[in-house]
This record gives sequence, structure tokens and C-alpha cells, in this order.
Amino acid sequence: MDHLMPGITARRVPTARVTTHVLEAGEPDGTPVVFVHGNVSSALFWQPTMLALPAGYRAVAPDLRGFGSTDRAPVDATRGLRDFSDDLGALLDALGLPAAHLVGWSMGGGVVLQHLLDAPGRVASLTLVNPVSPFGFGGTKGPHGELCAPDGAGSGGGAGNPDFVARLAAGDTGDDSPLSPRRVLLAQYVKEGCVPEPLEAMVHSMLTTATGDDHYPGTSAPSGNWPGFAPGDRGVLNTMAPTHFRITADDLAALDPKPPVLWIRGADDVIVSDTSMHDLAHLGSLGIVPGWPGEAACPPQPMVTQTRTVLDGYAKAGGRYTETVIEDSGHGPQLDRPEEFRAALLAHLAAAAAV
Repeated sequence: MDHLMPGITARRVPTARVTTHVLEAGEPDGTPVVFVHGNVSSALFWQPTMLALPAGYRAVAPDLRGFGSTDRAPVDATRGLRDFSDDLGALLDALGLPAAHLVGWSMGGGVVLQHLLDAPGRVASLTLVNPVSPFGFGGTKGPHGELCAPDGAGSGGGAGNPDFVARLAAGDTGDDSPLSPRRVLLAQYVKEGCVPEPLEAMVHSMLTTATGDDHYPGTSAPSGNWPGFAPGDRGVLNTMAPTHFRITADDLAALDPKPPVLWIRGADDVIVSDTSMHDLAHLGSLGIVPGWPGEAACPPQPMVTQTRTVLDGYAKAGGRYTETVIEDSGHGPQLDRPEEFRAALLAHLAAAAAV
């Protein structure tokens, strides 16, 4: 595989659900750390972090279904992120890993949070990196994720940009448009001005995204509520719609055991924030999306505040979490501030091992 860095190996692992493509590094008998990528990416984004783990660790990074070289199995969005999290559990079974430290970025943060909810005894620790809100992406308001409209209008597959989707499907490696995958990576995945390495592998990674109704972005349904569409029941963006995906403080409070959680976020993230440039309600408040019904009906989604609210509830119920904010960093602190990111991650892993 041309895009592998020295020290990374790749293989396809048959599981009870799908055949999963996996990157690995480190010691085969080391403490397993499993890295789960975000939307429109693949395990290739984790390579530098995997190689930076010290002796004693085994790094494992799967491609989620429909990304990278894992099977392009359809995504049932009515299960929220469970198609992905159940695939992850099946992979851990196939690899003979009864428990592991899980690290999830963006959508991958929601995947590992769902896996924690379903199998807390298999999670040695959890690291959430600029994670999707536990109340989904779009269509909610307030710290507890109240729906702005009963049908989740403004979230799901209809929020995908058709030009960006077309460029993914066409394998666009250029930079002639702000919606070219390369330009999106450099302007939104990382703090603008940063050029992460290996850049070409990451651009290639984005272009492995399967597109269409069963994949990215997925289906949508018409709605009488602004902005005129509601989530569908198939495909990636619908898995994070608030009508399909929701994890509350009470859900986490009921877990036993309660592994330690590290929440790392870039201070300048433009994708997951309380003023996200991907949130149609925020764009409506700026006049970019017409017809916005106003602050009372559809305020910008406070994504960071919602995550903090749920994790605060986890802590009140006896869990432990640490919030680490990395300054001058965007949506991917592991890419644009790797030293600070790795220091926080390794301290978390060491503290979890000590406990």
C-alpha cells in the first residue's frame, strides 16, 4: 500500500460482521490502543500518532465500514452509530482483545462513546478527540440537546454539500475549489496554515469514502420545518442525526465500570464547536442559509457545551474525566499540534494503567 509510513503494517481481518481493514504498529503483545477515525477519512490519519506510541503499546486503527479498504457494507442509520460501534466490537473479538484503550476522533468519538455504553467492561480508558456531540450533529438546542423540531430538521443526509460529495466520488486531488477535499482538509480538519504530514496519504484517505444513499452522505426526508429537510434512515450523516443518536448523562451514569475519560479538543475547531460552520442553525444566524426562523426556534447547537454537560453528569455519578483544550489547534489536534496531543494522550494512558 503506497500510503503506509515505515513501521505501519496493514491487513484485512474477517469478523462476524464485516471484513475490516486494519493498520497496526508497535509491539504485538503490547497494551492495545485502538484509534477510530472520523467522517470522510480513514485509519491513515492516525499513522503519525500510532508511530509515536512508546514501547509497550500496540496501536490498532481500523477503517470503518464504507471508508478506507473495509467492506462497503450499507449503513443503517436508524441504529445511530451502532453499525460502526458493533463492527468495532466484532473486530476486537476477532483480534482477541477483551479490553482496550479507545481513542475516537470526531464521528469516531461518537463511535467509541457508543461502544462504551454497550460494553463498558471492554474499555480500559476512553479518549474523545473533538467528538460529535452526544446529542448528534445538528437539529438540537441547549445544553441537554432538546430537539429544535420533532423530526430533527436540519440534520442528517440533506446537510451534505452536493459539490463536495461529487468531488469525493470523482477522486478530486486538486485545489481549484474551497470544496476540493484537499482544501477542506487544510481549512477545516486542521488549523488553517498547518500542512500535516503525510498530506498526500490523508487526501487519498478522504477519497476512499464510499458515497451514495447507503454511505456518505445518506438519504434525507422532506420536512415542513426549516430548512426543509429531515434525517433519512440510511447513510453516514443520518447516523449522527439527533433522532437516531443520543447518549445522555443518565446513560453514562448507569455504567459499571466507569473507565477514565480524556476529552481533547482544539480551541479553534470550526466543525465541532458552539459556533460550528457546519451547523445550519449557526449559518442561518449569520444569514448564510436563508429563512432562519430565529434564535428561539433554532439557535446554533452548543456542541461543546453539550459534551461538557454529559461528561459532568458522568463525573457526578462517580466517573472521571479530564478536559484538555489545545490552543491554536483546529478539528484535528493530533495533526496540527501533535506534540501537545501526544503528551495529553500518553499521560492519560499512564494514569489509567496506574489505576
